[in-house]
Amino acid sequence: MKRIVNLTALFFLLASCSVSYKFTGASIDYNLTKTLQLSTFVNQAPLVYPPLESRFNEELKDMFTRNTRLQLVNQNGDMEIEGEIVGYELTPLAVQEDAFAAETRLTMNVRMRFRNNKVPGQDKEETISANRTFSSNVNLTDVQDQLIDELTKEIVDQIFNATMANW
Repeated sequence: MKRIVNLTALFFLLASCSVSYKFTGASIDYNLTKTLQLSTFVNQAPLVYPPLESRFNEELKDMFTRNTRLQLVNQNGDMEIEGEIVGYELTPLAVQEDAFAAETRLTMNVRMRFRNNKVPGQDKEETISANRTFSSNVNLTDVQDQLIDELTKEIVDQIFNATMANW
Protein backbone atom coordinates (compact mmCIF):
# COMPACT_ATOMS: atom_id res chain seq x y z
CA MET A 1 0.00 0.00 0.00
CA LYS A 2 2.84 2.35 0.89
CA ARG A 3 4.38 1.70 -2.52
CA ILE A 4 1.16 2.69 -4.32
CA VAL A 5 0.94 5.91 -2.29
CA ASN A 6 4.58 6.75 -3.12
CA LEU A 7 4.08 6.04 -6.82
CA THR A 8 0.90 8.13 -6.88
CA ALA A 9 2.67 11.01 -5.11
CA LEU A 10 5.59 10.76 -7.54
CA PHE A 11 3.19 10.77 -10.50
CA PHE A 12 1.41 13.91 -9.29
CA LEU A 13 4.72 15.60 -8.53
CA LEU A 14 6.05 14.93 -12.03
CA ALA A 15 2.76 15.85 -13.68
CA SER A 16 2.59 19.19 -11.87
CA CYS A 17 6.11 20.21 -12.87
CA SER A 18 6.85 21.31 -16.38
CA VAL A 19 9.81 22.86 -18.03
CA SER A 20 9.40 24.76 -21.26
CA TYR A 21 12.20 25.79 -23.59
CA LYS A 22 11.97 27.89 -26.73
CA PHE A 23 14.87 27.72 -29.14
CA THR A 24 13.94 30.59 -31.44
CA GLY A 25 16.62 32.73 -29.83
CA ALA A 26 14.36 35.77 -29.72
CA SER A 27 14.43 37.90 -26.60
CA ILE A 28 11.94 40.69 -27.24
CA ASP A 29 10.06 42.78 -24.70
CA TYR A 30 6.63 42.68 -26.35
CA ASN A 31 5.29 45.24 -23.85
CA LEU A 32 7.71 47.77 -25.32
CA THR A 33 8.21 46.54 -28.89
CA LYS A 34 5.20 45.65 -31.01
CA THR A 35 6.07 46.40 -34.65
CA LEU A 36 8.83 45.65 -37.15
CA GLN A 37 9.50 47.54 -40.35
CA LEU A 38 11.15 45.01 -42.66
CA SER A 39 12.23 46.79 -45.85
CA THR A 40 12.78 44.95 -49.11
CA PHE A 41 16.38 43.86 -49.62
CA VAL A 42 17.21 44.87 -53.19
CA ASN A 43 19.64 42.76 -55.22
CA GLN A 44 22.62 44.99 -56.02
CA ALA A 45 25.07 42.17 -56.69
CA PRO A 46 27.06 42.43 -59.93
CA LEU A 47 25.95 38.90 -60.89
CA VAL A 48 22.15 38.81 -60.78
CA TYR A 49 20.04 35.68 -60.44
CA PRO A 50 16.47 37.02 -60.88
CA PRO A 51 14.60 34.80 -58.36
CA LEU A 52 17.13 35.52 -55.59
CA GLU A 53 15.66 38.84 -54.40
CA SER A 54 12.08 37.63 -54.00
CA ARG A 55 13.08 34.32 -52.40
CA PHE A 56 15.36 36.05 -49.93
CA ASN A 57 12.72 38.63 -48.93
CA GLU A 58 10.00 35.99 -48.51
CA GLU A 59 12.26 33.82 -46.35
CA LEU A 60 13.14 36.86 -44.21
CA LYS A 61 9.47 37.78 -43.68
CA ASP A 62 8.59 34.16 -42.90
CA MET A 63 11.35 33.93 -40.27
CA PHE A 64 10.14 36.98 -38.36
CA THR A 65 6.47 36.07 -38.73
CA ARG A 66 7.00 32.49 -37.47
CA ASN A 67 9.37 33.28 -34.62
CA THR A 68 8.12 36.57 -33.19
CA ARG A 69 4.83 38.23 -32.34
CA LEU A 70 5.93 41.47 -33.97
CA GLN A 71 3.50 43.00 -36.43
CA LEU A 72 5.11 43.82 -39.79
CA VAL A 73 4.50 47.44 -40.82
CA ASN A 74 5.54 49.52 -43.83
CA GLN A 75 6.79 52.54 -41.87
CA ASN A 76 7.54 53.84 -38.37
CA GLY A 77 8.27 50.42 -36.87
CA ASP A 78 9.51 50.02 -33.31
CA MET A 79 12.36 48.08 -34.93
CA GLU A 80 13.64 48.53 -38.49
CA ILE A 81 15.65 46.16 -40.66
CA GLU A 82 16.86 47.14 -44.09
CA GLY A 83 19.65 46.22 -46.43
CA GLU A 84 20.68 44.90 -49.78
CA ILE A 85 22.10 41.79 -51.41
CA VAL A 86 25.58 43.03 -52.35
CA GLY A 87 27.33 39.89 -53.49
CA TYR A 88 26.52 36.77 -55.45
CA GLU A 89 29.65 35.30 -56.95
CA LEU A 90 31.34 32.15 -58.14
CA THR A 91 34.94 31.35 -57.23
CA PRO A 92 36.95 28.44 -58.67
CA LEU A 93 38.60 26.27 -55.99
CA ALA A 94 41.07 23.41 -55.92
CA VAL A 95 42.71 24.09 -59.26
CA GLN A 96 44.13 20.87 -60.65
CA GLU A 97 47.28 20.36 -62.70
CA ASP A 98 45.29 20.73 -65.94
CA ALA A 99 44.39 24.30 -64.79
CA PHE A 100 40.73 23.44 -64.32
CA ALA A 101 38.99 23.87 -60.97
CA ALA A 102 37.69 20.71 -59.31
CA GLU A 103 35.21 22.70 -57.21
CA THR A 104 33.38 25.99 -57.38
CA ARG A 105 32.21 28.10 -54.45
CA LEU A 106 29.00 30.13 -54.62
CA THR A 107 29.07 33.01 -52.13
CA MET A 108 26.24 35.35 -51.17
CA ASN A 109 26.76 38.59 -49.20
CA VAL A 110 24.02 40.69 -47.62
CA ARG A 111 24.51 44.09 -45.99
CA MET A 112 22.03 44.58 -43.14
CA ARG A 113 21.16 47.60 -40.99
CA PHE A 114 19.14 47.23 -37.80
CA ARG A 115 17.65 50.04 -35.75
CA ASN A 116 15.77 49.64 -32.48
CA ASN A 117 13.66 52.77 -32.01
CA LYS A 118 12.56 51.73 -28.51
CA VAL A 119 15.86 50.63 -26.94
CA PRO A 120 18.85 52.87 -27.69
CA GLY A 121 22.27 51.36 -28.24
CA GLN A 122 21.15 48.22 -30.04
CA ASP A 123 21.57 49.54 -33.58
CA LYS A 124 23.97 47.64 -35.81
CA GLU A 125 25.17 47.37 -39.36
CA GLU A 126 27.01 44.38 -40.75
CA THR A 127 27.65 42.35 -43.86
CA ILE A 128 26.67 38.70 -43.57
CA SER A 129 28.05 36.02 -45.86
CA ALA A 130 27.36 32.39 -46.61
CA ASN A 131 28.84 30.05 -49.18
CA ARG A 132 28.47 26.57 -50.59
CA THR A 133 30.91 24.51 -52.62
CA PHE A 134 29.88 22.23 -55.46
CA SER A 135 31.71 20.09 -58.00
CA SER A 136 32.82 21.85 -61.15
CA ASN A 137 31.54 18.85 -63.08
CA VAL A 138 28.01 20.08 -62.27
CA ASN A 139 26.42 23.04 -64.04
CA LEU A 140 25.44 25.90 -61.77
CA THR A 141 21.96 25.91 -63.28
CA ASP A 142 21.47 22.33 -62.05
CA VAL A 143 22.23 23.14 -58.39
CA GLN A 144 21.56 26.88 -58.17
CA ASP A 145 18.03 26.71 -56.72
CA GLN A 146 19.06 24.29 -53.97
CA LEU A 147 22.15 26.37 -53.15
CA ILE A 148 20.11 29.59 -53.06
CA ASP A 149 17.69 27.99 -50.59
CA GLU A 150 20.58 26.93 -48.33
CA LEU A 151 22.41 30.27 -48.53
CA THR A 152 19.23 32.25 -47.97
CA LYS A 153 18.24 30.22 -44.91
CA GLU A 154 21.70 30.58 -43.39
CA ILE A 155 21.84 34.35 -43.91
CA VAL A 156 18.27 34.87 -42.70
CA ASP A 157 19.11 32.88 -39.54
CA GLN A 158 22.15 35.08 -38.99
CA ILE A 159 20.09 38.26 -39.46
CA PHE A 160 17.45 37.00 -37.05
CA ASN A 161 20.03 36.08 -34.42
CA ALA A 162 21.93 39.36 -34.85
CA THR A 163 18.78 41.47 -34.43
CA MET A 164 16.45 39.58 -32.11
CA ALA A 165 18.73 37.62 -29.77
CA ASN A 166 20.42 39.19 -26.76
CA TRP A 167 22.81 36.42 -25.76
